[in-house]
Amino acid sequence: MNAEAIKSIYFFEMARTRRTLLQSVVSPVISTSLYFIVFGAAIGSRIQEVEGVSYGAFITPGLIMLTLLGQCISNGSFGIYFPKFTGTIYEVLSAPVAMSEILLGYVGAAATKGLMIGVIILLTANVFVEVRIEHPVMMVLFFLLTAITFSLFGFMIGIWATNFEQLNLIPMLVVPPLTFLGGSFYSISMLPPFWQAVSHFNPVLYLVSGFRWSFFGIADVNPLVSLGMISFFLLICLGTLGWIFKTGYRLRS
Repeated sequence: MNAEAIKSIYFFEMARTRRTLLQSVVSPVISTSLYFIVFGAAIGSRIQEVEGVSYGAFITPGLIMLTLLGQCISNGSFGIYFPKFTGTIYEVLSAPVAMSEILLGYVGAAATKGLMIGVIILLTANVFVEVRIEHPVMMVLFFLLTAITFSLFGFMIGIWATNFEQLNLIPMLVVPPLTFLGGSFYSISMLPPFWQAVSHFNPVLYLVSGFRWSFFGIADVNPLVSLGMISFFLLICLGTLGWIFKTGYRLRS
């Protein structure tokens, strides 16, 4: 294992966050704060509680998950796409660095940045609402698995994308609707039976539900099922990336 190569890629990507602090950190925190103001204050004044939890606190796990998914996918995809775009990826590929080490460097940095933003938003949430964490170990587990999995997913998007439009296609047009319709701002028990059934085909539901359970002990889906779903998606991402590295799909051409 070439630890120096991993560290070089990792710290280079982390340095990019410091150079773009407003875009990388301040912007998502402000956006999430606006969600708390609009949904927590305006709607929360009309919906006092959901399953015994104040509405402002109830939406906190969903808001954290919404930001975490977006940040991990964006950081993971841009981290590998930009070297492809500039042509510097060939320098990395020609160096004595294994694909697994390249993956650890880029994905590790993307997951770290996502986790940092998630923690900042969790701390910010306490300014607006009182948040409790009933299952801290499970919360950290869901946090880590989600960050790693969707950083891997973003890495795949960055390899697949051939232009900036494709790079932003899934993060901008697919992930936000799935997150909004995945129970981030409501419990699916509030929906008619038909739409409850449809919601179970949304993978984000399992992430939000499991993460919310770790906070308040309430969930739309069994937390073990949620944990199984995120683990399954993680394995799919690893398997797909294994095939990409083996074939050189859109890396060596």
